[in-house]
Amino acid sequence: QAPLVESGGGSVQSGGSLRLSCAASGDTYRKYTMGWFRQAPGKEREGVAAIASDGRTTYADSTKGRFTISQDNAKDTLSLQMNSLKPEDSAMYYCAAGSAWLSLYPPHFGYWGQGTQVTVSS
Repeated sequence: QAPLVESGGGSVQSGGSLRLSCAASGDTYRKYTMGWFRQAPGKEREGVAAIASDGRTTYADSTKGRFTISQDNAKDTLSLQMNSLKPEDSAMYYCAAGSAWLSLYPPHFGYWGQGTQVTVSS
């Protein structure tokens, strides 16, 4: 399976927006739940948003209403639009794929990208 590759991270001021992308080539990823996770220094990795193969989505309470996950199967791309960013959103963001339907639990995901850093300054 081709590796997952994230892009789009960077530095932004509080209240700003960023759009993350994940290249997810291959039929396997289209059958799986795809998710975005983040991990800040000294903290556990946490689920941010996930999208199932049927297009249904789920979000962590902390990101609901601000983040939007989407998947473009024609382009083999998973995206995360992040608006109204807060300093507490600063973390390494990871794209992942897993067989558990619409999960945000990291152990349910077996394929991981290398991550992209997001830094939000106040």
